[in-house]
Amino acid sequence: MSPVRDYGYRDVPDDEGGAASRGWWDTNAGEYLDDHDAFLAGELHWGPEGLTESEAGLLGDVAGRDVLEIGAGAAQCSRWLAGRGARVLATDVSWSMLHEGRERAASGRPDGAPDVVPLVQADARRLPFADASFDVVFTSFGAIPFVPDAARVHTEAARVLRPGGRWVLSVTHPLRWAFPDDPTAHGLTATRSYFDRRPYVETDDAGRVAYAEYHRTVGDHVREIASAGLRLVDLVEPEWPAWNTQTWGGWGPERGHYLPGTAIFVADKT
Repeated sequence: MSPVRDYGYRDVPDDEGGAASRGWWDTNAGEYLDDHDAFLAGELHWGPEGLTESEAGLLGDVAGRDVLEIGAGAAQCSRWLAGRGARVLATDVSWSMLHEGRERAASGRPDGAPDVVPLVQADARRLPFADASFDVVFTSFGAIPFVPDAARVHTEAARVLRPGGRWVLSVTHPLRWAFPDDPTAHGLTATRSYFDRRPYVETDDAGRVAYAEYHRTVGDHVREIASAGLRLVDLVEPEWPAWNTQTWGGWGPERGHYLPGTAIFVADKT
């Protein structure tokens, strides 16, 4: 990973925090996928607990439907949906993540076989698609946590959805921001206010914002979804399953036994 000189929860200008993610993911795409691709590949995972779309069915039947993934990273989720008959398109602000995912996917296909999913580099707050272009829009831990103005992501998702379409997003469970980033029992004591909305920020040797991840309360997420004209139909909080023994950053089975790690919001466009 890129070197970090300082880190913590602090206020930073929105333009600096919002722009940091593209550079961070471009720089760290390969290392991130080396660490996590084995877990992420081959399914649509909604979070580190391992809940899959096969189990949850939050997107509904995607066969023959137009589906957009935003904050797609290496687009593993999109490729899985394409295998289920969806007409899927994947976007991410980081071309390195999209490119790295394409290269890794190609290694498992016959030489010269085209990617099954079109890839578009795009900011989720400014999607380059016409109104009412998709039946389903989703993101699994993409876009929403990495921008200061997530309401614009919801608005864009609503804009490109057709009436009756579905918007599904998973994020770090807001409760988790009150606790240290420690997957062991030492991370079970709250050390920050749940209502402290300052982002987690990492700066480089020059003092520039290199990474920013934004905290919102459950109420914040609900209000932003509603303000986009969408109707919240479900909130899923996956429990940590007994089979999952992996630790991923602050997530792991020890703390997962007590605290939720993921919140999945499901909304429809009426």
